[in-house]
Amino acid sequence: MQKKNLPKEIPVFPLSNFIIFPKTTVPLNIFEPRYLDMVNDAMKSDKLIGMIQPKTSNDKSNIPSLHDVGCLGKITTFRETEDGRILIELRGIIRFKNLEEIRDNKKYRTLKVDFSDYYNDLEEQKEEIKFSDLELIFKGLKSLFEKKGFIINWKSLEKQSLDETINALAMASPFSLEEKQILLESVNLNIRKQKISEILSTYTFDEFNNTTLQ
Repeated sequence: MQKKNLPKEIPVFPLSNFIIFPKTTVPLNIFEPRYLDMVNDAMKSDKLIGMIQPKTSNDKSNIPSLHDVGCLGKITTFRETEDGRILIELRGIIRFKNLEEIRDNKKYRTLKVDFSDYYNDLEEQKEEIKFSDLELIFKGLKSLFEKKGFIINWKSLEKQSLDETINALAMASPFSLEEKQILLESVNLNIRKQKISEILSTYTFDEFNNTTLQ
């Protein structure tokens, strides 16, 4: 997608503890009426919807506020089920900054957005990162995934490009909502790699402390 074709306003799917990165694809099972409307409307236009995390709040009565950064995705597959659900695959394109919410009559939420901080997401060029650094990160991630009971097909990940692999692992990781948001907001792959390493070190430290205390 080219910069000139990016929309200024997008419908958004606020999903807690769920992120999508550029150049990654995720399956979504849509069943709430407002999001069925959103997907159907998107299919009639540009097939674009934004994924963004709501902020945590103890107040259940209000509509949750949203984080400052999300990711625009394009619907690549669409299937309706007999029980009224819609199954889609969403391909991440470019991250966006949440400028303000648009008040309209739609059941779903719409944001005015800015993409200018993340135009590099549209580029195909690959960033150079030392393999030795990645090996340490992947080793730590693999250990964490296994301890948390997550199963990852590491062989299939090795066939992907570097940015796709790191982004896929960041998306699937058992990190907290806040930690995933930090990874999403990391401007480039090098910073994201560094942040993953920092987050993993806190998990290792916690596990060490727990072992010491027992």
